Amino acid sequence: MTPATDGQRIRASVGQDIRRLRRLKRITIKKLAAATGRSVGFLSQVERGLSEISVADLQQVTRALDVPLSWFFINDPAPPEERGYVVRSNARRQVGAREGGLVEELLSPDLGGSFEVFRSVFEPGAEMAVAERRNTEEAGYLVSGRLRLFLDDRTFDLETGDSFRFSGERYRWQNPGDETTIVIWVISPPVY
Repeated sequence: MTPATDGQRIRASVGQDIRRLRRLKRITIKKLAAATGRSVGFLSQVERGLSEISVADLQQVTRALDVPLSWFFINDPAPPEERGYVVRSNARRQVGAREGGLVEELLSPDLGGSFEVFRSVFEPGAEMAVAERRNTEEAGYLVSGRLRLFLDDRTFDLETGDSFRFSGERYRWQNPGDETTIVIWVISPPVY
């Protein structure tokens, strides 16, 4: 068996990420095909690493999956012995945008597994205005700053060093301070 080339490894990695994101968001390959204007067969080959996807097609996929294009590009590809195990600080994938007041960096090596870990950065004054309920268990640790966490009818004011956990409650958050808040946030099962 011949070793895979860098291009083959990247193609397989992008395809696996598309499949994982699609499944996590409960989007069938048929719906993704309809949203992107590509065939089910083509997308299936991309997900299995058999076909290369163009940047234009990848942009269509990211729109349909509601993730930024940068999700699929890592600044510093991990050496083969680290893939799936280690994420270097300069190679984290980002989710979200500063305009929304929250940027999350995936600390987990990939989208596989039973949980995901994020470094969540909340800008001063940022707020999740509408509460939502996810079928998840979530926990966090405040590395710095302050965070107001609303769980159903309870409100918790958290500070640096505090931690939390909740499961299935309606939640929302707010950074009531004038400095950036950083939280290590764990979600199970993965939602991205």
